[in-house]
Amino acid sequence: MPEALSIIVIETDPERAGLIEDSLREAGSFEITVIPETTGLARRISEINPDIVLVDMASPSRDMLEELTLASGPLERPVAMFVDRSDDGATKAAIDAGVSAYVVDGLRADRIKPIMDAAIARFNMVQRMRTELETTRRALEERKVIDRAKGLLMKARGIDEDAAYALLRRTAMDQGRRVADVAHALVTAAGLLS
Repeated sequence: MPEALSIIVIETDPERAGLIEDSLREAGSFEITVIPETTGLARRISEINPDIVLVDMASPSRDMLEELTLASGPLERPVAMFVDRSDDGATKAAIDAGVSAYVVDGLRADRIKPIMDAAIARFNMVQRMRTELETTRRALEERKVIDRAKGLLMKARGIDEDAAYALLRRTAMDQGRRVADVAHALVTAAGLLS
């Protein structure tokens, strides 16, 4: 049986906190922690390390959003925020803070679980995109280093590009290393010698 999802609910109003807790308990088996104040939020969330953070407040302040950014680690977990009213600045600040779902005037018991699920799905999608972007960046950087190493070999040995790549590849295979690692070592050594 899968481990229960750990949820932090940030809500200063005990009645609304109870509504959220009851709604979540009806929707499934969750490990729920209610944080009734926003002071020390970063520390509390860090200590608990939940799977998701649900925030309910009338209107989020910039300080609270900054604290949430520090606390939630937008790259670490999804955050769903329910607010009674908002403006363009608050919406943008919430998205910049890493909020996965920002719902204005939307705290109803029957909507909490679907919105939480959407926040988790959106968070996972963004995480996949970040991973793909980082993989692509790394591949591009490796390609640049390999091209530079080929250029160095072509100049030093008087060989063409295909022969330079073949030499890099053969050296990598002989040493049990990746071509990019051999190329990086060659570029580094060439930099030291020049």
